[in-house]
Amino acid sequence: MADHTADPSVPQARTPDAPFPNAPSSSGAGISRRRLLGTAGATGLVLGAAGAAVGHAAAPSGATPLTSLGAEEVMFHGKHQPGITTPMQSRGHLVAFDLAPGAGRKEAAALLRRWSDTARRLMAGEPARQDDTDIARDAGPSSLTVTFGFGHGFFGRTGLEKQRPVALDPLPDFSSDRLDKARSDGDLWVQIGADDALVAFHALRALQKEAGGAARVRWQMNGFNRSPGATAHPMTARNLMGQVDGTRNPKPSEPDFEKRIFVPEGAEPAWMVNGSYAVVRRIRMLLDDWEKLSVKAQEDVIGRRKSDGAPLSGGDETTEMDLEKTDAEGSLVVPINAHARITRPDQNGGAAMLRRPFSFHDGIDPDGVPDAGLLFICWQADPLRGFVPVQRKLDRGDALSRFVRHEASGLFAVPGGAAEGEYVGQRLLEG
Repeated sequence: MADHTADPSVPQARTPDAPFPNAPSSSGAGISRRRLLGTAGATGLVLGAAGAAVGHAAAPSGATPLTSLGAEEVMFHGKHQPGITTPMQSRGHLVAFDLAPGAGRKEAAALLRRWSDTARRLMAGEPARQDDTDIARDAGPSSLTVTFGFGHGFFGRTGLEKQRPVALDPLPDFSSDRLDKARSDGDLWVQIGADDALVAFHALRALQKEAGGAARVRWQMNGFNRSPGATAHPMTARNLMGQVDGTRNPKPSEPDFEKRIFVPEGAEPAWMVNGSYAVVRRIRMLLDDWEKLSVKAQEDVIGRRKSDGAPLSGGDETTEMDLEKTDAEGSLVVPINAHARITRPDQNGGAAMLRRPFSFHDGIDPDGVPDAGLLFICWQADPLRGFVPVQRKLDRGDALSRFVRHEASGLFAVPGGAAEGEYVGQRLLEG
């Protein structure tokens, strides 16, 4: 739950009037989604990330055009996989698979080929290739993204041990860990995000079916964020503790963003160039204990005001934190063990990671305690220089550690995006 700076181009909450370029399409009987969306024109919406406009169609008589929220499309093909720098969506599913006994490199390649084709189709608002369930029949793409990664065990099961990245070595143990091994790790990892719950579930179900006999679900986690348009203006999201969360996220406009988050050209192994490493942690928030604290005590734990995310040293949310400022009694205004102080890159040798989490709530335990918290997902070019040094420092004295518990963990190598005609991981599996 590191404190990272708000920017509309990195994963943040957003309004429904910020669509992605290119209109989705659909096949099958009836009016297609592409016809409903039409082309950009006088009713065109604001520009998307690639500079192309998306418009509402002059819908056929009796048909209602898709809203801007449903019309948002993220491109599957590209330099990087979708779902990393894509703005945070309101619904998410994380699912890990283990290759089935007897399945190897050939079966894995066929699976990734099927999955990539299905992801491309669904992200464009089209039905699955075969046996579509019709769950998302009435919806547009709704910012759907599907992201694929490989776990440590994948390489041994496919005979590709020599291609396993050093950066994928298991994470060290941390004192705050209470890890459930059954809900940790996995050979394959899939991240699904969308701004519509049915669209997200549709993708999850389609990919689970596509796994066939090649892979079996190891674990699945479901999450959510604030819905686009729920606030009067775009703003940094809040977590289930009520704190503004994500203020100091690295920004793509920063000159070193690419080298911090994505594997650079010339790196080894070559198949990971333009990819990234995802650390996934299920972090239970001990909300009953947290909510017993006064707002002032909560702010001292975090180091920021609860109301607007501004540092306790003054200013607004994006004001640089003054770590040396003291009060009238000579005490540090931002406590020495405040979470926001400990996680600052300049307090960790420049370590930085792009955080893109989902909240979760999985009901109430038998003792009446909410099973809720954060599905923490962070992206970096090298976890040994990103997540690990920050978590080690948090482990030694973070004031927030009393109120959270790390219950599951995974580390996954997420290759670069697939070019037109390629599937994700092709350079590894066919190289």
